[in-house]
Amino acid sequence: MNSKGTPNSGPPQNERRGRFVISLDFELYWGVRHLPSVRRYFPNLVGARRAIPALLDLFSEFGIHATWATVGILFCDQTRTLLKFAPSHHRPEYENRVLSPYHDLPPEAATENSESVFFAPSLIRLIANTANQEIATHSFSHYYCLEKGQEIEAFREDLLAARAAAQAIGLELRSIVFPKNQCKDEFLAVCTEVGILSYRGNPLSWLYRAAADENQGYVKRLGRLFDTYLPLGSRNCYPAPARNGDLPINLRGSRFLRPYSHLFRMFEPFRLLRIKGDLTEAAKKGLFYHLWWHPHNFGVNTAANLAFLRKILEHYRSLNAFYGIESLNMGEMAACCLGAKAEADPPIAGYRNRRPTTSSDSSAL
Repeated sequence: MNSKGTPNSGPPQNERRGRFVISLDFELYWGVRHLPSVRRYFPNLVGARRAIPALLDLFSEFGIHATWATVGILFCDQTRTLLKFAPSHHRPEYENRVLSPYHDLPPEAATENSESVFFAPSLIRLIANTANQEIATHSFSHYYCLEKGQEIEAFREDLLAARAAAQAIGLELRSIVFPKNQCKDEFLAVCTEVGILSYRGNPLSWLYRAAADENQGYVKRLGRLFDTYLPLGSRNCYPAPARNGDLPINLRGSRFLRPYSHLFRMFEPFRLLRIKGDLTEAAKKGLFYHLWWHPHNFGVNTAANLAFLRKILEHYRSLNAFYGIESLNMGEMAACCLGAKAEADPPIAGYRNRRPTTSSDSSAL
């Protein structure tokens, strides 16, 4: 504000810029397949295929850079291709066998179509060909690092399969979002081995501490729900992490963008104020703020969810004009933390995480 109480005409000089990071967990069926209610959730999954182009249009309108952490199976066009990339040994062996997708794969003749919830290479290409969008990994099989029965070699083989599936359509993976945010410290070195530079860690509050499903508990789940609307926790804005240790860099998540709920519709203004307040804090103090959700969260009530997101992005645009906060995807944020200019380093920089597709790559699909 100037002396007359009106907004400044531009960002403050010689101050740290705030950063607005968005990541989406693109998983479709593979993130919910183990749930008893999965069949009732199919409208969300099919609807995600229509929501994604709309999200990309909105991101393009507001100049938003985003990371799409994608389950590796979605790179495949059919079950036969999935089996080509899947590890032949060291597949995940959870004590709860329901968690492994390898026990109930789609029929071998299944292929991608306009309502496919299993495969999505056409959508991945659409995202990758949209400016400022980064394709990252959400593991190959939606791998649960904290569930009982896991060992590091199975995780390594899973990430190698994800990398191979991405390379087959000319993409290099530089960022990871762990499924269900189940990050395990000893597995981070494996991420570095396969070229991962950043991951989305959990907020610092105990409400968001990584844990296996059985250890989440109703208190934590209820606390996270209330924190969406009420200031139970902090703003979850962070200084840009410096590289003072091993890769990958922890780009902590700040807030999950919960989808519109008819049940809680009267509290929508509070949900919006919570996020706008977070963003304002990041912009004023030169911090980074990391918002995330799943495309299938927008698969139903799509218009209401897009309208809500538009209000967030309009607020971001105002903050960008007044405080200079900028939109970066995870790859670009990692480049900044490493002291590199994202524009000068295509292997790390957002939608430029592409390499030419060779004839041998194409034959894999």
